Amino acid sequence: MFATAPSPFPAAQTDGLSEQLAAYTPTLIDYGVKVVGVLIALWVSFRIASWLQRRVERALQARSFDPALTGFFGSLTRWTIVVAAVLACLGVFGIQTTSFAALIGAAGLAVGLAFQGTLSNFASGVMLLVFRPFSIGDYVKVAGEEGVVQEIGLFTVALDTVDNRRVILGNTTVVGGTIENVTHNPKRRVDIDVGVSYDADLDQARKALEKAASQVEGRDAELGHQVFLKGLGASSVDFQVRVWCDTGAYWDVWQATVQAIKQALDAAGVAIPYPQLDVHLPAGAAPRALR
Repeated sequence: MFATAPSPFPAAQTDGLSEQLAAYTPTLIDYGVKVVGVLIALWVSFRIASWLQRRVERALQARSFDPALTGFFGSLTRWTIVVAAVLACLGVFGIQTTSFAALIGAAGLAVGLAFQGTLSNFASGVMLLVFRPFSIGDYVKVAGEEGVVQEIGLFTVALDTVDNRRVILGNTTVVGGTIENVTHNPKRRVDIDVGVSYDADLDQARKALEKAASQVEGRDAELGHQVFLKGLGASSVDFQVRVWCDTGAYWDVWQATVQAIKQALDAAGVAIPYPQLDVHLPAGAAPRALR
């Protein structure tokens, strides 16, 4: 009853298309499966990367880690996983990832050379934040400067000097030199050098210094003090009075010790000599000015 419309393609051409389609069908299915698998893998990778980022940041925050470094390490963890997942997915399609790795390495080298000083300061800042040779509020001596630490950043360290100047030091300079943390330990020792006359009775001088040191206000009773006979100077016999105290009271104890030493030696009649020079002339010789 119904007439079938004739095919616009010859029978031979239709058979050829069917054969080509049948030949490419396994390949298309294979690639389709791969595409779906890659999309699922990327989705899972992004979820895992976000989860690990949160875990890393929470773990660092629980240890009171530096907020700037906390965010940096969290982001670094996430993008490391994402990049690794993308490279792995490219390998599924037969794309060689070696060239990508070489490209990333070359780009990293170029960026590293361009920001060598900045990256060096950043790496040094990470070391300062991780190893903590000093903390905010400590009095330190670094790179020829000294003061109270006010800021420890990723690139610089800020100090306030005793005369209230702000000094900014690059982290590379700080890490590359000797760091002296003056206030790290709770106790310090005050060392005062004092010379007495060669004519003085050394035992009497020692007793006077012992008495002075024992009466210094702020002296640590447990660690005590020491009077040390240091040497024979050009104009005096040299002692060193050593008094232990709390670190916060260092300069008060220093001043009190100097005052107590002077008063004790005066009371004992022991002289603190001025620098002197003895000039010996040959017999019969007279100074030029007297001729």
